[in-house]
Amino acid sequence: MSPTTKRTVAASATSLSAALTLLACSTAAPTTGGGSVQAAAAGPVTVTMMITSTGAAETKLQQDTVKPWETKTGNTVKVVAAADIDQELTQAFAAGSPPDLFFTDASAFPTYAKAGDLLPYGDQLEMRSDFYESLVNTFSYQSTFYCAPKDFSTLALVINTDMWEQAGLTVGDGPKTWSDLETVAQKLTKGAVEGLVVGGTHERIGAFMKQAGGWIVNPDQTQMTADSAHNLAALTEVQGLLASGSTSFPDEVGAGSGEEAFGQGKAAMTIEGNWVQGFLKTNHPNTKWQAIELPAGPAGKGTLLFTQCYGIAAASKHQAAAIDLVKYLSTEEPALALAEGLGVMPAIRSAATAYKGAYPNAAAFVAGASYAQGPVTVAGMMPVLADFDTQLQALAGGDPKAMLERLQTKGEAVFK
Repeated sequence: MSPTTKRTVAASATSLSAALTLLACSTAAPTTGGGSVQAAAAGPVTVTMMITSTGAAETKLQQDTVKPWETKTGNTVKVVAAADIDQELTQAFAAGSPPDLFFTDASAFPTYAKAGDLLPYGDQLEMRSDFYESLVNTFSYQSTFYCAPKDFSTLALVINTDMWEQAGLTVGDGPKTWSDLETVAQKLTKGAVEGLVVGGTHERIGAFMKQAGGWIVNPDQTQMTADSAHNLAALTEVQGLLASGSTSFPDEVGAGSGEEAFGQGKAAMTIEGNWVQGFLKTNHPNTKWQAIELPAGPAGKGTLLFTQCYGIAAASKHQAAAIDLVKYLSTEEPALALAEGLGVMPAIRSAATAYKGAYPNAAAFVAGASYAQGPVTVAGMMPVLADFDTQLQALAGGDPKAMLERLQTKGEAVFK
């Protein structure tokens, strides 16, 4: 999970439940596919923009990025850094006073769309075709493209190159298949160092599900597909890695995440997103590493996608100005500036070449965009996925079939 995503969805179950209850009481009328936009105001306006932020530097980055648009249009952007954006948005929607523009995570987006709180403006953007199609699909609800993807991240296999060479492995030994991964993980396991440390959640193990040809829901997200032979093969593969002694979950090596275990030298490999670049540069600058695409499974390549979009409130009085601001932010210069500052990747294809030029080690993450699986964006599914993550913590000695059956049953209840 990316730093941005962590900030967005890491609220407790109690907080989430309260937020969803408030959202259910929202008085906003559902907005249909056309997304009728209010006429632009005659003079300059102030657009309120609510963001997720780790601190003053990140907030300033956003303020600096919108300044050229303010200068060009005469409008003002009031940037509001939310402490808990899901909770604050939900309360604002319920009170009928939401910000004009805001960040929203892919997992929360469908709940707002279902409640009629979002303006579906996506098809009005001339750069629509420049967005990666997987991102457009992620932010589509009932076949309507609602909001412009802000940025994205994918997963890749991150390798400690010093440990790789010490194990007698060469560039050509990068694992291409699950069998290859098993082999190199064993070779890299030595003493207190695990060959592979991977997060024990669907946001990491789910990549194996995709590689096996499965996923939690069907492509149009209308029914559960969790209890399948494909997903069972994926969980069985991870269970085998754990049993082999070459692979661990982060808590087993005293780390909070795969990237932390990797940075501390407790893991020779991990499966993480491109945010690992900033993490290692800041916290472990002497660690030598390389990212390669995840090995393919029985069904081919597979990775996961993490993203947010620029939501515009259906109740906003400055919709035209907000859309114009999104158009500006979805061009190469500001998109690259935000990507550099936030440790994410631009959502537009036209910025990919410049991004890879600036970050050569990010090529594997960018490559994953063409085949990445987007998150489950079904309203009400977040507690079900949280329960599945709890089950996965016991995967090493557990029953993967029972876990998938439980996920299937709980998910089907959401669809009813």
